[in-house]
Amino acid sequence: MSGSGLFIAVDVLDFLRRLPPREQRDLLKRFREIAEFPSRFADFAEQDATGRRVDVHVFGKFAVKFWDDFADRHVKILDLHFSDRAH
Repeated sequence: MSGSGLFIAVDVLDFLRRLPPREQRDLLKRFREIAEFPSRFADFAEQDATGRRVDVHVFGKFAVKFWDDFADRHVKILDLHFSDRAH
C-alpha cells in the first residue's frame, strides 16, 4: 500500500465543480483510492512534455491523468476530462 498524500490540480477542481454532486463524490473517492494504490489504477501510460511517465485511469465516462511522485510520496492528479470510451 502506497499511503501517499494527494495533490489535485486546480484545473481538475474547476472541472469537478461543474459536475453533479454524486459524480464529484465518486471521483474524489476514486482519487483517494488511486493515492492508496496507484499501480492498481494505471490503465495505460503516456509521457508528458518532459518525458515523465503519466498514468491514465478510465473511470466510467472520465479519464484521470495522474503521476505517482514516489520521491515526494504524493500522487498528483494532473488532469480530468471526459474519456473517449465508457466502462
